[in-house]
Amino acid sequence: MRKSFFCIVLLFSCVVTASAQGKPSVTIFGDSYSTFEGYITPDSMETWYFDRKDDVRRTDVSSVRETWWWQVIKRMNWKLEVNNSWSGATICNTGYSDADYTHRSFITRHKSLGTPDVILLLGATNDAWCDAPIGEYKYEGWRRADLYTFRPALAYLLSHMQDRYPTASIVYILNCDLKESINTSVTDICQHYDVPVIRLSGIDKTAGHPNVKGMQQIADQVVAGLKELKIGK
Repeated sequence: MRKSFFCIVLLFSCVVTASAQGKPSVTIFGDSYSTFEGYITPDSMETWYFDRKDDVRRTDVSSVRETWWWQVIKRMNWKLEVNNSWSGATICNTGYSDADYTHRSFITRHKSLGTPDVILLLGATNDAWCDAPIGEYKYEGWRRADLYTFRPALAYLLSHMQDRYPTASIVYILNCDLKESINTSVTDICQHYDVPVIRLSGIDKTAGHPNVKGMQQIADQVVAGLKELKIGK
């Protein structure tokens, strides 16, 4: 009887482990839109969303279950690999007030995304908001100065992500309400690297950031885009 019980427990454990391993893993790679207190790695990165209502920042998002990425993972039946998101992060190394944002830029952080099957990249909002230099299209031979401008930095980022994560499906999520030079640049550069773009529209925001309704809208649009692209199934 004891041996039979042990075999049943072992079998159940194997089934649960196999089920978890069978789910595609996803890394969330973003800025403030994708943060949530206690769910970003490393936890030294700044966050915008907390597990309480924040009247100072005027957001009604107070549960991780309300974030767009939690909803996407749940609905797609995926598992979270890493959430590497940093509030205020730019794609390039130029930040607000012309500050050097190398420490938090996407091109610096792209080496720490785990071993995902899918990478959802939601970025460029801060590049637009801080008016980072747009730069010229450049797809090779990047110099240090190039990485302080948006176009060369995004090309560098996608090229190196494809080298570092050759089996991962990379999907770019483009925020709405950005200036057209950013939109066009993202579209052109992603097309060059054959990276699909899910372009958001009509997202409800408070203080420039998605609120509970906006998070739901992002999740709906991303899930629809992923299913259309047949990614993660």
